[in-house]
Amino acid sequence: MIERQFDVPFIAGLAFREKQIQQNYRPIISVHKWFARRPGTLFRGLILSEYVHRPLADSYYCSNDLHGVAIADPFMGGGTPLLEANRLGCDVTGYDINPMAYWIVKQEIEHLDLGAYLEAARALRAALEVGVGTLYQTRCALCGDEKAHAKYFLWVKAQACRECGSEVALFPGYLVAENRRHPRNVLLCPACGELAEVDMLDQPGQCGACGGPLAVRGPARGHRCSCPRCGHANAYPDPQSGPPRHRLFAIEYYCPHCKARHHGRFFKKPDEGDLLRVAAADTRWHETRPLFVPDEEIPTGDETNRLHRWGYRRYREMFNARQLLGLELSCRLIHDQPVERIRNALATNLSDLLRYQNMLCRYDTMALKSLDIFSVHGFPVGLIQCESNLLGVQDVAKSTNVGSGGWSNIIDKFAKAKSYCDEPFEIRRDGRRKVRVAIADEWIGDSNGGDERATRKVEISCANAADKVLAPDSIDGVFTDPPYYGNVQYAELMDFCYVWLRRLVGERDPAFHAASTRNTDELTGNLNMGRGLESFAEGLSSVFRRMASALKPGSPLVFTYHHNELHAYYPVAVAILDAGLTCSASLPCPAEMGASIHISGTGSSIVDTVFVCRATGSVARRWLAQNPREAAALVEDDVAKLRLGNVEPTAGDIRCIIHGHLVRLAVWSLRTTWRGDLAANERIAKVAAWVAAFGGLSAVQDHLTGVLAETPAVQSPRAQESETDYGADYAEVRF
Repeated sequence: MIERQFDVPFIAGLAFREKQIQQNYRPIISVHKWFARRPGTLFRGLILSEYVHRPLADSYYCSNDLHGVAIADPFMGGGTPLLEANRLGCDVTGYDINPMAYWIVKQEIEHLDLGAYLEAARALRAALEVGVGTLYQTRCALCGDEKAHAKYFLWVKAQACRECGSEVALFPGYLVAENRRHPRNVLLCPACGELAEVDMLDQPGQCGACGGPLAVRGPARGHRCSCPRCGHANAYPDPQSGPPRHRLFAIEYYCPHCKARHHGRFFKKPDEGDLLRVAAADTRWHETRPLFVPDEEIPTGDETNRLHRWGYRRYREMFNARQLLGLELSCRLIHDQPVERIRNALATNLSDLLRYQNMLCRYDTMALKSLDIFSVHGFPVGLIQCESNLLGVQDVAKSTNVGSGGWSNIIDKFAKAKSYCDEPFEIRRDGRRKVRVAIADEWIGDSNGGDERATRKVEISCANAADKVLAPDSIDGVFTDPPYYGNVQYAELMDFCYVWLRRLVGERDPAFHAASTRNTDELTGNLNMGRGLESFAEGLSSVFRRMASALKPGSPLVFTYHHNELHAYYPVAVAILDAGLTCSASLPCPAEMGASIHISGTGSSIVDTVFVCRATGSVARRWLAQNPREAAALVEDDVAKLRLGNVEPTAGDIRCIIHGHLVRLAVWSLRTTWRGDLAANERIAKVAAWVAAFGGLSAVQDHLTGVLAETPAVQSPRAQESETDYGADYAEVRF
């Protein structure tokens, strides 16, 4: 059972490392972007702890076969629990109300003939090379080769001066590249637009082309930009003028002929040929009658309203003509692919490619690469945008990709993801080395493509789990990562991909009949849709009750959760109690990467609480704290276990660990007198009242002054191995 077998230090160390570079530990996530994926190592550890009766550290790196064990996930999201269960041989049933989540999990878990896919994908890229390849060529500034590869086109937003009508380029700064991955800093000359390489940014000097002074700081500040011609201070954005206009000002390119004797990257000011290619793309696009480019309007929303503030009204306005031309041609080629699973795989590739093929991507001046539109979980509208080469740039000699954001990049990472399905592995630390451990006889899929008898039950549905009728005593476990109250509006973000994918595959899949992925039954707080804490509690409760009714006696419902605010945990307690379950354990585990852009520098936690819930069972007596002092002792124990796994919790992490214990204790204390027939606000108030009477967060923190005093403000970016032994005492109380 998880309560006895789960090894917090062992899994915490693995999960923390996985989240630093998750695609190396779980390449399957590269099938398509999804948000806030939980560590696969965590759910592998949880499932093995429940169904394999030997120490977790012994079973983890071994082949396991849990044939006949039925696992359900009512909130699939990116599919991590289901993928881990399927890999272990379980029968899996999954639901998600979001059609993009449904589609992504379906593509992850369906077996694919990898050789046939690669042949089709390479043929697709070759056809695109013929169709639009010349639009991504540029003249090398060093050797004059006219067929050098443009990696990234850098564009600045521009608008007409309201006073004199001349063009105002909204440059926040003139730094093109830092001297980290290039020998010198690259600056754009404000006067003539040439690129200059300088050693010191505080003394950039003069432009070698026109003699004008170079500068790092640009004129666009605080939504104001002065016209260089008349000096008028223009406000931006200007949504009444429609979507923003852009001006091409720099190109990073790749010349295979010069690379061997050239130190650093290749940068240039766009020449006449580059501008003619932009014009040619515009002309070709205006002459094209699109079949697949979406024309849907961007609806209002918590995340999409910032697009409206910049004048974007339709999704197609977020792309330039060259991108639209290449994407339309890609869609036509994919639509004609006769083999369904290969066609679906390529459609999934295109959907994922959209993240880099749009005019909201930014250029990282330090890393010298494109940042995809979802590098922060929102729609960031910057003043400098980066257009990536649609085809992708390849170093033929090394068989590697140069740069990111193109078809060759997407094909390679998808192939690695599906190869992992056929031959999964784990990463083991051997001192400072990381060793890839092949796990023979495990695989991910509805079949393994070999023995026709090697099939597994896989049922994936685009549906609200609360509406599904499941047979009693039919499920051996529920493992899930439910939505967190007030989290990012993933449906609003995924509509960006969905409107394209719907045009491409919607006619063949009823999950794509809706115009949007948004749904009134979503379990996230959303001001625009009028969803608050009570609706979140009711929605979570309805799903938990449905799942609990199908669980075999004593089987677990296990889920992860964290939130910075204690009140956001109250619906969790309500849902557990409404389902007639008791929380028998709350376990800490790293779940996010501290370096993530949306977390870095904030007080947010990267540590989830894993709630283990059952209708009957036992709970360790020492976990039933009677007062804040005893609860603080449990938190200290959790912190110690995380540190044994070489995870150093921050104050934010400890706060969320306390929240988890308070919810678990509230459920234990309220379970015998709970009334699920009360109104949602009354049920939430019951939980809040118990937590307040116990003393709440502050009372527990008062007994943790020593621990809190020594916690770092910033999560350590690296973990190290430890040989320390650890253990636990399990005197139990039945329920």
